[in-house]
Amino acid sequence: MATRRKASGEDRLIERYFRPIAKNPAALGLLDDAAMLAAPADADLVVTADAIVAGIHFFPGDPADMVAKKALRVNLSDLAAKGAAPLAALLTIALPKGTGDRWLEKFAHGLGTDCAQFHCPLIGGDTVATKGPVAISITALGEVPQGRMVHRSGAKAGDAVMVTGTIGDAALGLLARRNPRRAAFRRLDRKARAHLERRYLLPQPRLALVNAIREFATAAIDVSDGLVGDLAKLAAVSGLGARIATAGVPLSPSAARAVEAEPGLMRTILTGGDDYEVLLTVPEARRAAFEAAAAAAGIPVAALGRMQAGGGVEVLGDGGKPLKLARLSFSHF
Repeated sequence: MATRRKASGEDRLIERYFRPIAKNPAALGLLDDAAMLAAPADADLVVTADAIVAGIHFFPGDPADMVAKKALRVNLSDLAAKGAAPLAALLTIALPKGTGDRWLEKFAHGLGTDCAQFHCPLIGGDTVATKGPVAISITALGEVPQGRMVHRSGAKAGDAVMVTGTIGDAALGLLARRNPRRAAFRRLDRKARAHLERRYLLPQPRLALVNAIREFATAAIDVSDGLVGDLAKLAAVSGLGARIATAGVPLSPSAARAVEAEPGLMRTILTGGDDYEVLLTVPEARRAAFEAAAAAAGIPVAALGRMQAGGGVEVLGDGGKPLKLARLSFSHF
């Protein structure tokens, strides 16, 4: 008499929470050891992976659906900066034993919603137990026309330094959650504080701009660790320096009011990270065309300064005076 295999706890977890959202044929129903994705025709595959960890990238009590969305979106932001459209995602999640059904239900719902919204189907991954905090890693796959991926290198002296969206909201949102009674945040109303905190928890990947990034950018990087630090990385691999002015850094009304109350927060905005905006360089002669394309895509962009010969990043503060920064960006190590 044949013995039937009893499903493991991991099998049951995948069956209950992740198989229902892995509907793309490439996922093979999550019944195999790997997915099978057709190679894009006349395109290059772009692959990126980022992890988020409870207590580092999100608060342990944050809603599980928002955590799932952040995990996916930080990777989609990398794809956007390369001019790549999403193809698929793989999820690896390390869960403390005893993680409740309600948390997993909300996590899977949030992930499934965003996978559908951004046309980035879940096609596989892994689930493991951990004695530490929740840790989530997503590998995102995207595609670009052959030879058209936008690199960090490639900027030219004289190129305009551009950035999407607003900068500093997430870093200020993190500070506001840690110290809501800080003077800069006490002056904000509930709606303004909520905006900052939401920007920390829920990035907005600029996928609507990928065509324009491919068309106009000479180099690009997503702003994850801090505006100045990430610009320094781009400048270094391009063999250049850069000069930007704080007056050009785009701020949301919430961030502007916080800086008005506490001007020193401008340093946090410049170096704090978690913006997940796209920082790119554009030839000055094509800047107006890029701005028009961004407006047509519904994505605000701002000019910060110029790439220049030499090295490093020079930041000009009030009155055009150089601003000294103790650090350029967030670092895990």
